[in-house]
Amino acid sequence: MTTIDKIRNGLIDKLLTIENESFLMALDNLISSTIEDTNSIKLTIEQKEILEMSEVDIKEGRLISQEAMDKRNLEWLSGL
Repeated sequence: MTTIDKIRNGLIDKLLTIENESFLMALDNLISSTIEDTNSIKLTIEQKEILEMSEVDIKEGRLISQEAMDKRNLEWLSGL
């Protein structure tokens, strides 16, 4: 059993003995907020700007197919 599993199982055992509802609710809120934080991605200003520029390109139809992009890349690579 890994260390993480041991810690998790120990916490579960302890949680099962707690009868204080307000404590359990506070703990639930803490765990829920931590999970939300780890699932979100923080973008830099530059990354946000690039995504906004991409949205404009999509709206204005400035797109190429994956096949065309692959062809361009192969042409570029063969010129090296």
